[in-house]
Amino acid sequence: MSSDLEQALSSVDLLSGLSRRQLRKLVDAGSEVTSQAGKEIATEGLGALALHVVLEGALEVSRRGETLRTLGPGDYFGEMSMIDGRPRSATVTTTAPTTTFAIPHSTVAGLLEKDAELANALLLALCSRLREAEARR
Repeated sequence: MSSDLEQALSSVDLLSGLSRRQLRKLVDAGSEVTSQAGKEIATEGLGALALHVVLEGALEVSRRGETLRTLGPGDYFGEMSMIDGRPRSATVTTTAPTTTFAIPHSTVAGLLEKDAELANALLLALCSRLREAEARR
């Protein structure tokens, strides 16, 4: 089971540059969260609890009631709050039964403090995602 999670996490662009050892740390720190359709997993303006990687299901990301995008297996959310600990910038709601892998913010912060290589890999991935978002504007 944990090797399946490692494989799933390694296919996520944010985490694809991590070593097997780093992925193992994330798997050990996180947990699977199963939710029925219609469940609000993250709420705009509220505190950040975790980085979520979608393992199965479908979700909708919205801001001020307007749908921004949909998420499915391999997608993730909560990456900005994972780094800065600030409130969520959007609401994420399941639109089908969904399973995510949640890595608590406090755990990620601790791992980033102890593992400079992990911190660097995540920062590079976040920079890449930001540049892609800016290019779409």
